[in-house]
Amino acid sequence: MSRSGPFLQNFIGLWSVSRVISDHFSASTGTFHGTACFTAAKHGLAYIETGKLQLAGQPPFHAERRYHWHQDENGLHVSFDDGRPFHSFDPDNPEASHWCDPDTYEVTYEFDDWPHWRTIWNVSGPRKAYQMITEYAPMRNEGG
Repeated sequence: MSRSGPFLQNFIGLWSVSRVISDHFSASTGTFHGTACFTAAKHGLAYIETGKLQLAGQPPFHAERRYHWHQDENGLHVSFDDGRPFHSFDPDNPEASHWCDPDTYEVTYEFDDWPHWRTIWNVSGPRKAYQMITEYAPMRNEGG
């Protein structure tokens, strides 16, 4: 793996998160605004995302998700909070996919404007057709 992409330790800290969800079946849009926190954990980093999710025609509600990230010579690996593998990618070729029968989840990570970065998820299946674009920006201490 080339070392020009971000290393795992570059993610440590608090990030603002802004997400747009475009549902192609219903022609509706949802949004998520919140934070993501990467903290040191056994064998990698814990990722905790919290915020408000607003879906079309519904009041906003609290949403949270958790993952575990770790890195080895083959790249960065993302697992669900319960330890099941989610996806892996090389920071220099940051694309991955995840099959969850019968749906396909494809992601592209964009690190060109680091430390601002984003993910683009395209999800397809018999009952799913949506795209999620998530923007991440580092949050700074006011006094730091």
